[in-house]
Amino acid sequence: MDDTPAIEAASPAQVLPAAPAAANGSDERRDYRPGYEIVAERILEYIAEERLAAGDRLPTEIDLAQMLSTSRAVVREAVKILSALGRVRAHKGRGLFVADDEGMLVTSRWGGFFRPVDIDHVLMLFEFRRVQEMSASSLAATRATPSELRTIEVAMEQCRHGFVHGQVDVFNQADEDFHAAVSAASHNTFLVSAVRDARRLQRQSSAIGIHDTLGENAGAAVEEHEAIYRAIRDGRPDEAAEATAVHLDRTLEDYRREIQRRLFG
Repeated sequence: MDDTPAIEAASPAQVLPAAPAAANGSDERRDYRPGYEIVAERILEYIAEERLAAGDRLPTEIDLAQMLSTSRAVVREAVKILSALGRVRAHKGRGLFVADDEGMLVTSRWGGFFRPVDIDHVLMLFEFRRVQEMSASSLAATRATPSELRTIEVAMEQCRHGFVHGQVDVFNQADEDFHAAVSAASHNTFLVSAVRDARRLQRQSSAIGIHDTLGENAGAAVEEHEAIYRAIRDGRPDEAAEATAVHLDRTLEDYRREIQRRLFG
């Protein structure tokens, strides 16, 4: 991306708020996260505030660095994160653009304003997930086929395997598979889409500021998955919904504690 062409300088209305001092390596204060994470969030804010749509051009790395009072190297790392999340695309010789892939479709629907390390936004996202996934698990308890039950069970077992053996990637993929399988067993296309999209937004919190690890409550998540599975398997919709609520409420508290820890040490 070193050869990204220059474009017109941003107008005064496009100037981003300056990033905190940590974004350019200053030791003036103890920051709670790396500078590139802060810059990544500022770029997301810029996209939302300027109401940029899929395919719209972003300022160059050099211009972004000037707007944010940071270095081009920090901006480049931030762009790498946002590219991995499907929020921006870098086209060699053309510049940076708001992404137009599936991830960006989520953004255009309700995620353009989402700030991955804003506790209020994380809370709202979990409230949304709670409503959707309680409904999905309740319906799954009355609609799941034997094959779908087996898919849920396998994901649950893989999640346990990842936890027991300390395999973060295995645990995370199995967690994704579990929630996707439960929503699929609801036989409601709209719920499947809503659950998938909300979890994509949550992964942005994991990528920007909240790093995935097998924390002290990973074991609790494994047991909560089993409670959800058993309720669905036994055809108990109310218990399936309640077990899902317990799981998501506990997960939200984990996120809340991690954000507070990073904010205040």
